Amino acid sequence: MKTLISRIALPVIILLLFAQCATVPITGRRQLILFPENEMVSMSLTSYSSFLKENKLSTDAVNKKRIKDVGARISKAVEQYLAANGMQDQIANFQWEFNLVASNEPNAWCMPGGKVVFYEGILPYCKTDAGIAVVMGHEIAHAVAHHSNERMSQQTLLQYGQAAATEILGHDQSDTRKALLAAAIGMGTNLGVTLPFSRKHEYEADRLGLIFMTMAGYDPNEAVAFWSRMANSGSAKQPEFLSTHPADQNRIAKLKATIPEALKYKPQ
Repeated sequence: MKTLISRIALPVIILLLFAQCATVPITGRRQLILFPENEMVSMSLTSYSSFLKENKLSTDAVNKKRIKDVGARISKAVEQYLAANGMQDQIANFQWEFNLVASNEPNAWCMPGGKVVFYEGILPYCKTDAGIAVVMGHEIAHAVAHHSNERMSQQTLLQYGQAAATEILGHDQSDTRKALLAAAIGMGTNLGVTLPFSRKHEYEADRLGLIFMTMAGYDPNEAVAFWSRMANSGSAKQPEFLSTHPADQNRIAKLKATIPEALKYKPQ
């Protein structure tokens, strides 16, 4: 048993020895980072290139320009803020890029390194450039806060922890019993750790996104209007405790409470 525990624990100890305790800008939240950010950016560039080859870019010249203009405006404001506060290393490996994909899906994302993709399907909910800024600020916030790295770090530790628990608790049991035990541990971890962790990132990206769009001169009140439109879209949603994203009413309430803080970053 001791040998088994040591064999499983050793990789975790090694990972933790090389881990970085980073701090998210503005929110000040401490986070565990296991992977060098330049490696995260390198991996994301490979995935991003593959995505662009496999998906059709929009031919809508007007909206393509809107996405690029809003993205450039917010990313510049973020760069200036971080540089002025000695946090330029937070985005040292970033090379911003903003693309619009020909898809009706209401979606957008940002990879490590600043590669942002909007889907045409989200534009009707954005309506205005300020609405685009809500989504853009949120996605840029995920990248600036290194949420992908933190999530991968968490998943790596969870995998070792689940393996250890399955082996220790399931010792000398049948393969079926072990499989059931592993599944139960996975479910418990998912509801108790992974999903709340994702919602924490979403709330943090909402908060930072409001601040980032305000830094760039957009009205943060537009975030409430945008998420209200999304909430009224009619699509079926899971209960918050089973979802990686916050429930609409909870998200909107927190956004309203964050607007006064965001307005402190309004350009003078």
